[in-house]
Amino acid sequence: MLIDHEHGYGDTRGITRQIQSLKETMCSALIRMPKDDEVYVKKTLDTGANCLMFPAVNNKKQAENIVEMCRYAPSGYRGMAPGMIRATNYGLNVKDYIGNIENDLLIVCQIETAEGVSNIKVISEVKGIDMLFIGPMDLSTSIGKFGKFEDPLFIEIMEKAKENIFKSGKFSGIIPYGGLGWKELFEIGFDLTTAGTELSLLRDTAVSIIKDFNK
Repeated sequence: MLIDHEHGYGDTRGITRQIQSLKETMCSALIRMPKDDEVYVKKTLDTGANCLMFPAVNNKKQAENIVEMCRYAPSGYRGMAPGMIRATNYGLNVKDYIGNIENDLLIVCQIETAEGVSNIKVISEVKGIDMLFIGPMDLSTSIGKFGKFEDPLFIEIMEKAKENIFKSGKFSGIIPYGGLGWKELFEIGFDLTTAGTELSLLRDTAVSIIKDFNK
């Protein structure tokens, strides 16, 4: 379940309730951060989330900083408060959590600009970055081709992004775009994509009902 805190509604307090709602299901939570903000990241990880996505990662330095803010010293600078966070069961499971979180952590960097595409190779070389995830809408906007997925310039930069991500050895992800849905994207070779949102499903259902009513 991709829980969006970049464009979606929510705050750090709400993440705990969102994580709790998934506890008895077979579904894991991937939390998209508003940005690479140290405080927001720390509070999110403290809830027990271990899969984070960061929008618009453009260069190696930014990727390195993201990894460091997600990890405890000596690998990073995440604040330590093991006795009072949900991730350690409020201090009852400190040793296990501290010993395993670095290996359990999944960090996803979104490639959403021309600069990001040009730096895919060096971003992928950062230890701790696990997945590179293309954002087609922002990528098209960054080159002045908002939503023009058939434009030759967009096709060229998208093909470059896909090729370099697949070569990197990292997991790959993308949002459906144009005429490509989740089935087609898996066939192309992506490891992760989305199948819709609760907002789009509600919207499309409402529109369908109104169309039926007006027939």
